[in-house]
Amino acid sequence: MQRLTIKEACQIIFQEKELEITNKTLEDIKKSFMFLTSFSKDKIIYGINTGFGPMAQYRIESNELNQLQYNLIRSHASGTGNALPPTYVKSVILARLNAFLQGNSGISPEVVFQLQQFLKHNITPEIFEHGSVGASGDLVQLSHLALALIGEGYVYKNNERIETKEVLKELHLQPLKLNLRDGLGIINGTSCMTGIALVNLIYAKRLLNHSIIASSMINEIIESFDDSFSKELNAVKLHPGQNYVAEEMRAFLKDSQLIRKRDELFKDDAELQKREFKKKIQEYYSIRCVPQILGPISDTLNYAENVVENELNSTNDNPIINLEIQNVFHGGNFHGDYISLEMDKVKIVITKLSMLMERQLNFLLNHRLNDKFPPFLNAGKLGLNFGFQGVQYTATSTTAENQSLSNSVYVHSIPSNNDNQDIVSMGTNSALMTKQVIDNSYQIIAIHIMAICQAIDLLKDNEKQKLSTKTKNVHQKIRKIATFISDDVSQSETIGEVANFLKENPLN
Repeated sequence: MQRLTIKEACQIIFQEKELEITNKTLEDIKKSFMFLTSFSKDKIIYGINTGFGPMAQYRIESNELNQLQYNLIRSHASGTGNALPPTYVKSVILARLNAFLQGNSGISPEVVFQLQQFLKHNITPEIFEHGSVGASGDLVQLSHLALALIGEGYVYKNNERIETKEVLKELHLQPLKLNLRDGLGIINGTSCMTGIALVNLIYAKRLLNHSIIASSMINEIIESFDDSFSKELNAVKLHPGQNYVAEEMRAFLKDSQLIRKRDELFKDDAELQKREFKKKIQEYYSIRCVPQILGPISDTLNYAENVVENELNSTNDNPIINLEIQNVFHGGNFHGDYISLEMDKVKIVITKLSMLMERQLNFLLNHRLNDKFPPFLNAGKLGLNFGFQGVQYTATSTTAENQSLSNSVYVHSIPSNNDNQDIVSMGTNSALMTKQVIDNSYQIIAIHIMAICQAIDLLKDNEKQKLSTKTKNVHQKIRKIATFISDDVSQSETIGEVANFLKENPLN
């Protein structure tokens, strides 16, 4: 068995590192296949000499066994909607391949070779978003993967949609010839939802880091007190995520001269005698409670990463082969509840992250709240120019969409397959909706960080000099993409460029 970490998977998906497969792993796969071939000769084994699902009550004649596997793939390749982006498809391929590398599926070694070649040459099959109910595996999506492996359907190569047979011919690869239960083995697993979940987590954790940075910067430019993210305050709350966020904020702002110490309040005796204080004693929650809000998000993503990594390294099809005791076991390892539940949790916490970013943005744009910047960070003539007034609508609207999408899919089981699949996970739907929430959130945080940079440019010169080194670095990075807004011009393209930059790059 080979265990693949999320970090290693990330290198394969994003950095085109080649997946290394040990000789022992290949030997175990071959042994599993040979055992199943021998074991199934005089027995009834689901998916080898039976129909599928409720059709398993029908025995298949020996001269029809191979055709059965092809019929299964072709009949179930019925997805609709948008095609998954290549990055996500590559992750799906990796997830399916790694499931087979556990040596418990009884598939032929040729399946592993073909999947490995697709990864190596960046061949991404056309896999559609709609089709899976997330139990008995991602049958529809993985059928489109299988269709490409046998040389049918379409794939994407260098962002071009091409017939699979043409790409295989160009690379001198042969279509996969299915053996024994190869067709069922390829499609009867959770690898589509797992592949999507894997990429979701990579982008979600990067989004969390961006939100910690944005929160640190807004605390700085409005000259907040430092005790809200102090070690002493947060250490008495025993959650690792909260303490991690506070620590990251302290590190980001360590050389800031704008962040205020609490004892500054008590230096002016005249101020202390006043009935009403001019400066705020405590900031609004969206500024002051960042560790408490982003902390649970950090903990949730870390737990989800553990679950997804476990699923990535699991045998998640049916039946499974156990070589130690020389037997075949039928059950439901293809059921996607683990991924479904975690993706529901991830989309809930990323929605909360987007809500925090939207509220911080509103604080910056509302001069009555921040008592420091012009309305909507307007650098032009008030009334004639509009600053970030129009851009705010996009952030607010997109946050509202996230709130709608964050409803649970895990509990939305609908029976299908003649009630054979009478309770299902909807795991792929959950993973796809989470993907949408994450994509939306990148647009929201792009607007927010653009607004923070606008506010920095509106600071007095002596205030700019007091900014932390890391804040200055972030400002410089964003200013290479998005310029200071003085005249009213469309910001749609710029928002997209900043969002894409944030999605693919760290800020510090």
